Amino acid sequence: MAARKPQADSESDFHIFDRDLLRQRRERAAAGFAAFDFLVRHVADGLADRLRDVNRRFPLALDLGAHAGGLAERIRPLADQVVRTDLSAGFLKRQPAPRLVADEELLPFTDGAFDLIASCLSLHWVNDLPGALVQARRALKPDGLFLAAMLGGQTLRELRDSLAAAEAELTSGLSPRVSPFADVRDVGDLLARAGFAMPVGDSEVLTVTYENLFRLMRDLRGMGETNLLFKRRRQPPPRALFPRAAQIYAERFGLADGRIPATFEVVYLTGWAPSPDQPRPKRPGSATHRLADALGATEHRVKGTKGT
Repeated sequence: MAARKPQADSESDFHIFDRDLLRQRRERAAAGFAAFDFLVRHVADGLADRLRDVNRRFPLALDLGAHAGGLAERIRPLADQVVRTDLSAGFLKRQPAPRLVADEELLPFTDGAFDLIASCLSLHWVNDLPGALVQARRALKPDGLFLAAMLGGQTLRELRDSLAAAEAELTSGLSPRVSPFADVRDVGDLLARAGFAMPVGDSEVLTVTYENLFRLMRDLRGMGETNLLFKRRRQPPPRALFPRAAQIYAERFGLADGRIPATFEVVYLTGWAPSPDQPRPKRPGSATHRLADALGATEHRVKGTKGT
């Protein structure tokens, strides 16, 4: 496969997430990921269901941010070949070729290389999401499919509120401890801005229950999904912070059985690389048949109110 020099396509040079720290944490998570992969497995199943609905075979597919390869395995029956990429070499070394350590922010592929690009829970750590989407669109062949899932804005809202409340009690200020996530209302616009045709965004909200906040944080570490914000406070937090946050979490959000809920919002993105063969919406006023005729109804003309 021919490669081109990676080049970011972004509107501005800004950094929200520490991508070097992300690489380190994914490397650390890779060895024991099977014990914490429930969310990735669930979302990979959802992406595979959507892909089967397309009813098309894809000669060459890319799994972008492959983790342990669960999505790639689900894609294989629908593709002749699947290329697996991840920021972490630790994840990839356990997977079959073709595989490549690659950054979602700087894709090292030629334009028009793939028939399908799929991504499962990796793009929410990208600093310039519009730029990453542009690169993905360029790497697709005309009429190629982009299908992805990322964490959305409601994710870990209970944890965010509890940590903020505890820190406000114990310190003179707040440190961002839960990363911001994309709003599903913006996803369609982002896909359209990146040049995708027929862009669609939707979401599902999952609730996972835990014994306490510390069990939740253990799972987040095992997933490699802990705080990566550049503006996070670097010095150690007060020793009382997390015990107090656990108390607040239980008081505000605790369930009748004593467990606590954790919300995960999954935002799904679907778009197609433009092609002349794709269906296009008709020009307004170009209809040749009346809706009333099709319904067997009588058409009544109503005089509009001035100004409407």
